Amino acid sequence: MSNDTSYDTVLGKLAVELGLCTEDELKNSFKEQLARSGVNPVVLPNVMVDLGYLTSSQVDRLKSKIKETRGVPEQIPGYHIIGKLGKGAMAVVYKAKQISLDRIVAIKILPKRFTENPEYVTRFYKEGKAAAKLNHNNIVQAIDVGEAGGYHYFVMEYVEGKSIYDDLAAGKVFSEQEALDIVIQVAKALEHAHNNGLIHRDVKPKNIMINKEGVVKLADMGLARETSDIEAAKNEAGRAYGTPYYISPEQIRGEIDIDGRADIYGLGATFYHMVTGRVPFVADDPSDVMRKHLREELVPPDHINTSLSNGVSEVIEVMMAKRREERYNNAEELLADLNAVRAGQLPLQAHDKFDVSMLEKLEDGGEVQKMPESIDIEQEKALTNYRIVILMLSLVAAASIIGLIILTIKSCSA
Repeated sequence: MSNDTSYDTVLGKLAVELGLCTEDELKNSFKEQLARSGVNPVVLPNVMVDLGYLTSSQVDRLKSKIKETRGVPEQIPGYHIIGKLGKGAMAVVYKAKQISLDRIVAIKILPKRFTENPEYVTRFYKEGKAAAKLNHNNIVQAIDVGEAGGYHYFVMEYVEGKSIYDDLAAGKVFSEQEALDIVIQVAKALEHAHNNGLIHRDVKPKNIMINKEGVVKLADMGLARETSDIEAAKNEAGRAYGTPYYISPEQIRGEIDIDGRADIYGLGATFYHMVTGRVPFVADDPSDVMRKHLREELVPPDHINTSLSNGVSEVIEVMMAKRREERYNNAEELLADLNAVRAGQLPLQAHDKFDVSMLEKLEDGGEVQKMPESIDIEQEKALTNYRIVILMLSLVAAASIIGLIILTIKSCSA
């Protein structure tokens, strides 16, 4: 079989996979190609365009998708690669078909240049195992993990839709109710993960997907860590894992004993971005952004978007408290307040947190201006008379100045 025929077969199958033509149309195209082979051989894409099954632009897109999959096994056992979905710092994600169940999936593949580093390979498989422990409608489902032809791969649920980042990058500012609906679903995903002993550690807009039915999916367990994995925590001590715009202060400090409250902070920063249209802290350098997470006071979200309710602003501020002791203790507490605010009620947990933090600040011995317990009546009268005299003198002085200005104007005009 020639290279052209092999390429034509791949392109034809891909056109059917993507719904650009039918199986019958592809068969007709191959018959027509064969009929023309005697005089002037022609490639399949040109035949399909001539027959009206594909447009030239569709052929160009198909060629681009085929080019994207070069260097990747044409067929990971049981799966057929369709095209590239995206590329991250450490992996490439492809759209594929799971042949046995005839369904579309996403496959994350570790590039070969990373396979030489055992740490990258170990982390890659840890992500798959972490995701496999979770079974929740608001978390992208893990399907399979393995190695083929020197490629390490992780198969997961394919989410047909978009990420929160896509909307934010397009300039969208979410309404309070829309943002609440999304954040509540992510909080439910975190509740499930935390109850199963996993911290996500990278909650951000890019990792929150919404499918065509409006179901929110928390994705990418690449930085997830088991709370019981003390050895991993010690190995990572002092290193900041996360994304600067959404990372919690304790992650920045590289603390060993981080817990679910770090994810609550990340979700709070994401919530902030959604309803204000901007990230909580801005700087040119990532290290400066992280310094602001540690030290700079948060501008309340309702000061930026004045249409926000006080309740939702309070919830975000508690989620993003710099001291984790002042945040929600867990996702359950957070959900109680999110649901209350969505129902038009006060966020009771947030109120309690604010009250407690205010008391703590008073206990810390902050400067307080003390008013005198009593003022002598005669002294008060004297002060009042003194203020009256000063006021009268001021009025006289002002009148004199005005008179001088008028005289000067008259003399000049004369």
